Amino acid sequence: MDLTTTYLGMEMRTPLICAASPLSQQLDNVKRMEDAGASAVVLHSLFEEQLRQDRLELQQSLERGVLSSPEALSYFPDPGEFKLGPDEYLAHLKRAKETVDIPVIASLNARSAGGWTGYAREIQAAGADALELNIYHIPTDAKQTSADIEAMEVQIVREVNSKLTIPVAVKLSPFFTNFSNVAARFDDAGAGGLVLFNRFYQPDIDLDTLEVRPNILASTPMAMRLPLRWIAILYGRVSASLAATSGVYSGGDVLKLLLAGADAVMLCSVLMRRGIGQIRTIEWELVAWMEKHEFASVRQVKGSLSQKNCADPAAFERAQYLRAITSQPTASFGSP
Repeated sequence: MDLTTTYLGMEMRTPLICAASPLSQQLDNVKRMEDAGASAVVLHSLFEEQLRQDRLELQQSLERGVLSSPEALSYFPDPGEFKLGPDEYLAHLKRAKETVDIPVIASLNARSAGGWTGYAREIQAAGADALELNIYHIPTDAKQTSADIEAMEVQIVREVNSKLTIPVAVKLSPFFTNFSNVAARFDDAGAGGLVLFNRFYQPDIDLDTLEVRPNILASTPMAMRLPLRWIAILYGRVSASLAATSGVYSGGDVLKLLLAGADAVMLCSVLMRRGIGQIRTIEWELVAWMEKHEFASVRQVKGSLSQKNCADPAAFERAQYLRAITSQPTASFGSP
């Protein structure tokens, strides 16, 4: 059985990649991921705010004793909120590369253009096989248009890609007016891969303390439907690799995404909930299905039910919506 696939120009033993998560902060876990069958590991993200904080601390050291205004700097995050700072991240990346033989992909969590492209070069120098840009931007300025936001995010990818020789993937939000157009623009800007989709942090309110609290919830299998649709639509329309993430819990989930056209499938919540050893189970389920349905390779599976190759291309578009709603028994939705 040939499970090999190509992602970001790198041939991988299987399509199963460990997504960026707190698990990769421990070298032992990175090694366990490799031993369990992961074909690559995306390290936890280094945040742009960490780079800003690093520069701020240097500036404060140089200006110690000079009149300054601490209040003006209070918007910077507490460095203690982050597990690893910039220097520690580079050292961790180097140790990870020495520990495993599979590709190690670094991750930058960015929200603005420029300023941190130099650090992307340091990540490359530290030995990363590729870089994933996790673009996380929450627009709150009512004067900022969607065109402004799209141009800014495309420029981030263009700038970083122009500075590196390793491939650059971009982990995207689904919240664009025309995602097909934006995906094509990222492709044109040099993105070697599109990772669909970023799961945004959503705040919650504590009714006892009347405070806003962070509340990061693990994905559920239902979340897989969104990347499945857009990978199926983009397959054959962009040259960038397509990776799916969010809601992947089983070999069946992986197969659906491969059939839609994914080159790679990233695992996160399932490993957090059920353990790193779940990679073996998912691979076994993948192989069992392929043997049953007489598929000899992942390449044979990939994209066979994409919009490009599907017998009913409208299944991925609005035309299918009315058919789905009108054919669904009322009882299936549950009682109010």
